[in-house]
Amino acid sequence: MDWGFHGPHSGPMETFETLVRAEFAPKNTYLNTASTGLLPTRTVEALRTAVESAAVGQPTDMFADVEAARASFARLTGVPDRRVAAGASVAVYTGLIAASLPEGAEVVTAEGDFSSVVNPFHMRRDLRVRTVPLERIAESVRPGTALVAVSAAQSADGRIADLSAIGAAAREHGARTYVDASQAVGWLDLDADAYDYVAAVAFKWLFCPRGVAFLVVPEDLGSLPPLFAGWVAGEEPWDSCYGPVAELARSARRFDESPALFSYAGARRSLELLEEVSVARVRAHDLGLADRFLKGLDALGHEPVPAPGSPIVSVPGLGHRQGELSRAGVEVSNRAGNLRAAFHLYNTPADVDRLLDVLSG
Repeated sequence: MDWGFHGPHSGPMETFETLVRAEFAPKNTYLNTASTGLLPTRTVEALRTAVESAAVGQPTDMFADVEAARASFARLTGVPDRRVAAGASVAVYTGLIAASLPEGAEVVTAEGDFSSVVNPFHMRRDLRVRTVPLERIAESVRPGTALVAVSAAQSADGRIADLSAIGAAAREHGARTYVDASQAVGWLDLDADAYDYVAAVAFKWLFCPRGVAFLVVPEDLGSLPPLFAGWVAGEEPWDSCYGPVAELARSARRFDESPALFSYAGARRSLELLEEVSVARVRAHDLGLADRFLKGLDALGHEPVPAPGSPIVSVPGLGHRQGELSRAGVEVSNRAGNLRAAFHLYNTPADVDRLLDVLSG
């Protein structure tokens, strides 16, 4: 398998290649991380250990896994772990943010953004939701805008939001910012501290099991109402199992959902691997593969949706070939008639060439 890692920096790259080879062994040409990431070997082993231990009445300390995963996600996004809530769903956290807004508040969203990012705002009929093209988000923030909600990278086609401009516009007009990083964290250099709220599921670019999601909140907790606070949201969870919780956690943990413990047992190891590899190295690798694919598409006469700097490439008019590609052992997605390919650390130049070869047939 040719990873394309050659040249004067072969030492560090060889370490990268060796680590990735040890953790991933796809049996097909898997280019569908934007749907679901592959699980590393260490994660599979951790899941197996957790399940087998629970089966014989000697469960591992999976609550420790939750805290380790929380801390790892915090490091990856540049915030203290006290600002990170652990849950299972971006939609739940969007709903929580929607519930915090006063009647009549204006929310600016992007056209065609992922439903989990926008739908909970529409479910509150007393909010004013304004939808604009992605490239016009920043200029659409105005006095009276309460919140800007947008995905860092669009699920449908990989386009990256101008988060810097959006953040600046929001600060100018006193609006809060909510960024869904589900299609970005793991490859994009994301500073969560620059925004009020950042949510992400972890089963895509963070290659965790399903059932893991995180929410970053401001230091002041953003005036979020702890609507679904259960015993795990207590400052002392094991003393909060019966009756009203005497004291909610003084950190973002007050917004924890009761965790899917087996998923977090695996997530801890996946996030640990990403920290070992480094987001910067993953980004360079992913974008190199996307660039290779873009050049190949140009040679074939296909024009993708412009999404510079993204490892997600969407090609209009080719979505109908998804079934054919799958039968050829190449996994991609069909999104609204577009063929969507997503390149991640376990992919190689040979994977790109295989996709191009089938498309040229």
